[in-house]
Amino acid sequence: MIVVTGAAGFIGSNIAHSLVADGVSIVACDWFGSDDRWRNIAGIRLEDIIRPEDLMPWLCRNAGSVEAIVHMGAVSATTERDVDRIVSNNVRLSIDLWDHCRLNDIGFVYASSAATYGDGSQGFSGDDSEAGLAKLAPLNPYGWSKHVVDRRIAADVARAKAVPSRWAGLKFFNVYGPRESHKGDMRSVVHQIWPGVVAGEPVRLFKSHHPDYADGGQLRDFIHVDDCVHVVRRVLDAPAVGGIFNVGTGQARSFRDLAEAVFDAVGTPPKIEYIDMPERLRNRYQYFTQADTTRLVSTGLAPNFQSLEEGVTRYVDWLSRHPGQ
Repeated sequence: MIVVTGAAGFIGSNIAHSLVADGVSIVACDWFGSDDRWRNIAGIRLEDIIRPEDLMPWLCRNAGSVEAIVHMGAVSATTERDVDRIVSNNVRLSIDLWDHCRLNDIGFVYASSAATYGDGSQGFSGDDSEAGLAKLAPLNPYGWSKHVVDRRIAADVARAKAVPSRWAGLKFFNVYGPRESHKGDMRSVVHQIWPGVVAGEPVRLFKSHHPDYADGGQLRDFIHVDDCVHVVRRVLDAPAVGGIFNVGTGQARSFRDLAEAVFDAVGTPPKIEYIDMPERLRNRYQYFTQADTTRLVSTGLAPNFQSLEEGVTRYVDWLSRHPGQ
């Protein structure tokens, strides 16, 4: 069995679908709330469903039955201000699961984030050494929580503590793709603008408040969720692997490029307007992210990444066939 936390969430549900399609037995761990995220995994067979607060006792009762834990569960809003909630959900459970896996040699794959890089002034090298991680300064509590876990795991590795034979922390960059409608304001820009593009409305992008970037020229490493799933599957299939890796395409593209790709996929001429960025975001805004994928490629974990245009076209086609999702 493989346990997937955040199994009803965006990346987690896509991982669960991929594993179940290959005959893997899945235990889903998540809170479902009162929205429709349950639909993300409604069509797949599950061995069990566990609430996050019950997961550690469940793992102890099922010792020897779990091959790996894929830990995608987290409070993922970069605008969340309740730090105690973030620590409880993002730090405490992650470290407990890491300790359980390293002491029992269970495969462990967990979601870190490009948000750990802060304003990008230290680059995006993917250096997972203690010294390399110590240089980073996340801009928000979410990024900081992921950074705390990365640093704890790096410290265990540096001190030669027991670690699983297969483990990876994955610093996801800007992910888009199916099964993200429940994320509200944290949905990808593709999902947010697609209905308006179909309706013939203009897309509104943020103006730049940085002299080096044009309006709409802010850059991100956009990656289709299927490529993220491929990386997770390669970690799980590897006989041995360990490290914290960037998961992006290695190619930064602008929000304007992204919007134009959506218009092109829908088949309408681009109509883009620019609006002021809210004051509350300006001091914490990343103008550039681009994954250094050298280590991901050298370890054989990188798939053949889709281009922005390929990925957006596939996603727009999926959205047209799955309205509301």
